[in-house]
Amino acid sequence: HVSPCVCRAMARHAGPRLPLIVKNLIPTLNSVFDSQRVTTTAFFAELLNSNVVNDLILLETMMDNMMGRQKDNCLLVRMLALRGLGNIACGSPEKVRKHGAKLLASMVNGMDDKDDPQNLVALEAMSSLSKLLDHLEEGDVQSMLLHIAIRIRPFFDSEQPGLRQSSMVLFGNLTKFSPGHCEVFFEQILNGLVTLLLHLQDPKPEVVKVSSPWAMAGTSGGDMGMQSYPEMLNRLILTNLFYFKSNWVDIRAAAPMFIGFLVLHVEEEQCQQVDLDHLISGEW
Repeated sequence: HVSPCVCRAMARHAGPRLPLIVKNLIPTLNSVFDSQRVTTTAFFAELLNSNVVNDLILLETMMDNMMGRQKDNCLLVRMLALRGLGNIACGSPEKVRKHGAKLLASMVNGMDDKDDPQNLVALEAMSSLSKLLDHLEEGDVQSMLLHIAIRIRPFFDSEQPGLRQSSMVLFGNLTKFSPGHCEVFFEQILNGLVTLLLHLQDPKPEVVKVSSPWAMAGTSGGDMGMQSYPEMLNRLILTNLFYFKSNWVDIRAAAPMFIGFLVLHVEEEQCQQVDLDHLISGEW
């Protein structure tokens, strides 16, 4: 598809001609040829990375057309459309809040794409949403917080490093929007904490890097979590047991050590709830 350099050059030097170019390209978004739809969507996606579309009053038109591509039968078109919507955070960040609800809905729809066996659309949606979050209304994000957290949780253990990395980055960004005393979302954090901490032993350095902030959360917030939710001990142990059969040897080795840490640092009465037979057998 279109070279980003070409798009940047046109945004910088062909500004006055862009409205006519965009107008003439819009019909090709409905072309019967995948190649034409891919090329036009890629071009629009890169243009949205520049503020020139806002200056030329093209933003809403191009944004609406990108949203219209979310049902395209070509996976690459759907990916590029989400990339373009995410690029608004770079090109026109001041406009994200105004269109926040629609942009957020587009990202959630991308994560829920049913015709995406390799989760490439979901990957683009997670990456784009991470870019948009800082510019969205807190209330808009909070309304979708739980749905997004539950949806991205399986990606923490994906065989694809990019999915692991993007989902963990997004999950960390989402925690900033958690309303105070929201027990439901705090449970999501506790449920994901074991996985995030175990991935400090991930074979990919880029995944280890995004897991690292959770090491501080685990040590500083772990005691508070166990005191407030003592019933979580068995659940945390069961989550670790799942990783006894992980495909990654370092994570398999870390899981029993994590269980030992948990049992060592809880109150004696909490230990009574631990199913030792279950634990010793290493089965779940």
